[in-house]
Amino acid sequence: MDKDLILRERLSVQRTILANQTTFLAFLRTSMYFLVAGVSINSLMDIREGLFIEVAFIAVSAFLLIIGIINFYIHKRKIKESEKHIGDYKMEFLDEE
Repeated sequence: MDKDLILRERLSVQRTILANQTTFLAFLRTSMYFLVAGVSINSLMDIREGLFIEVAFIAVSAFLLIIGIINFYIHKRKIKESEKHIGDYKMEFLDEE
């Protein structure tokens, strides 16, 4: 069933969508910080120690990016599914009259 949403509910859904996007961008930003740290660590340390730490930072960066993408799409799907159920109380109210 496709129910009409009142303005308050539409704005609430839009805020939730924007919060999901903001969370993804935070994951992306953190991932980029680790990537930059991994790439630049080689110039600060000895080559043997620096290589291990560089690979560790890059691995953490990739892990955070993958987790952020998965998190974004899971919550995007949940938000889409919840839009179908938002207006249910209207039908119950109309049936009582």
